[in-house]
Amino acid sequence: MLLETIILAIVQGITEFLPISSSGHLVVGADLFEQFGHPISEKLTVNIVLHVGTLAAILVFYWERIWRLLGEDRRVIWLVAIGTLPAVIVGLLLKWQLEDALNSAMLVGLMFPVTGAMLLWSRRQPPGTLLCRDLGYRRALLVGVFQALAILPGISRSGATIVAGLTSGLRRDEAAAFSFLLAIPAIGGAGLLEFVDLLGQSPGSTDFGALAMGALVSFVVGVASLTWLVRWLQRGHLYRFAWWVLPLGPVVILWQLLWR
Repeated sequence: MLLETIILAIVQGITEFLPISSSGHLVVGADLFEQFGHPISEKLTVNIVLHVGTLAAILVFYWERIWRLLGEDRRVIWLVAIGTLPAVIVGLLLKWQLEDALNSAMLVGLMFPVTGAMLLWSRRQPPGTLLCRDLGYRRALLVGVFQALAILPGISRSGATIVAGLTSGLRRDEAAAFSFLLAIPAIGGAGLLEFVDLLGQSPGSTDFGALAMGALVSFVVGVASLTWLVRWLQRGHLYRFAWWVLPLGPVVILWQLLWR
């Protein structure tokens, strides 16, 4: 399990921040391992733990912004709280009722083009002027709805929330900052729920060493990817990632139909 987890951690570290859906790539990667005789048990557990690694990357990259939440940006805490509500509601419903759907590669193939369409739409949005603390509560909720939509594998969380932030009038760098501030409670909450589930499992049923190594790798790769994304976003190049997910969606669908 160690080699497979490290490979998925590299994929996670790259795709969590680049707007191409980390969950979608992890689901497809896990399915490929299974098809070629290397199944990964507890796919959702691996997915969540690797996300926790990239959560640490967010905390390191945005530590100054997070510190400012205690001072001049205190209003942003309420905006993040409002923006988090849709993901909490949708996430709990999916975890309890439709957890298997979160591991469906066919669903990923269908959702990749949705991500691509959102990224192409971002090209039509002129740079905004608002700072995060100037965002209205309705618009914060709108960004949160896009984050909830991204719980479906194949829809990029970073892509969806950054596009929603740009549409709401945020500056490019501020849209990225608000997107990843929203990720802190979303990823942290999902990781906490999964950790509670892990505590209830029998000893030895989970390879904690492989999971810890995967989290570390996703953290290191994640810091580099986040730096890259912010630079590209500042240059207005977010839409270019659409040319990856738009063709990838039909490829995944054909693979599921013909070779699964």
